[in-house]
Amino acid sequence: MKKKIKKILTIVFTCILVIAIFVVGYGIKENARINKIVKSHNVEQISEQNNVLENNNNSKYIKTGVQQIMLGTMCNNYENALQTLLNIKNAGYDSIELNDFMSQKSSMLVKLMTKFSGMSIGNADKLDWSKLIKESGLNVISLHSDLVSIENNPKSIANRAKKFGTDTIVITGMYKFDYSNLNDVKELAQRLNKVGKALSEEGIRLLYHNHNCELQKVTSEKTAYDIIIENTDPKYVNFEFDSYWMIDGGANVQALMEKLGSRMKLWHINDRGCTQSGPYMTPILKEDATELGHGNIDLDTLSSIAIKNGVEGIVLETHQNWIDNDPIKSIQVSSKYIQEKFNNKNTTN
Repeated sequence: MKKKIKKILTIVFTCILVIAIFVVGYGIKENARINKIVKSHNVEQISEQNNVLENNNNSKYIKTGVQQIMLGTMCNNYENALQTLLNIKNAGYDSIELNDFMSQKSSMLVKLMTKFSGMSIGNADKLDWSKLIKESGLNVISLHSDLVSIENNPKSIANRAKKFGTDTIVITGMYKFDYSNLNDVKELAQRLNKVGKALSEEGIRLLYHNHNCELQKVTSEKTAYDIIIENTDPKYVNFEFDSYWMIDGGANVQALMEKLGSRMKLWHINDRGCTQSGPYMTPILKEDATELGHGNIDLDTLSSIAIKNGVEGIVLETHQNWIDNDPIKSIQVSSKYIQEKFNNKNTTN
């Protein structure tokens, strides 16, 4: 019996050792890959051409930014994170949109959830983002948080936003929430009104960010998103509209943007298409997020509506499917479209 137990323990120990060696080896290889990517984009200074983007005192100026989730894989250490932010600045963006779970210490559960969903946060939660933002010269366009955290301590979340120099907090949708239940959605709208009011008393405004689940029908004619729009007070709740997810859900995105009007304060933008190398064979191609202007979304029409709505900021976000698995390359390519459509354009005539 003792020999059997010893044998089992030996096998278990061997398995653990093999896994540990694999994990360490993968970590070394991944760090080398990230270091190579970041160094290939090294920027020593910001070009004068892009310094014009610092015109943030002009209330009509449309800010342009990148969602922090795109940078997770590049944030294995402080130096690489800073270089990545400088690359973003040099590409013509003036802002970054931070996430609570990436700009402060996060649990292992959060890290695993984001990684398995294709949105690794790397070591971002271990870095000093206040220092990184200051050194990069970027601004913080908003801070993504969650409803429960704000409900528990609105003042604390508001102070976090202020620490980063932003007056905008965005709720990124609800986790494990039934968007097909009319009563639940109406209750959600009231919860949003309540925390929006609490944040406004701290000098912070609240925006709601959609995915595709808000398109669930709660009546024969209305979706959950309709209910949220119609039952929230514009004094306390407005919107960061994500057109990709609404297109993914089959919505009439132009109509939704028209309905939001001036309540559409920020726009999460990306394109959608197939980026595999040819030939493009039948029957079905897999589509995913792609660089702006390289997919099939009618971004020109949506951009015109956004400008007419008086949108204050454009935020690029993709989770994967980057050029050469390099988010910096994708950010740079997408910048060409953003600068063409929004650089120094006014939201009103």
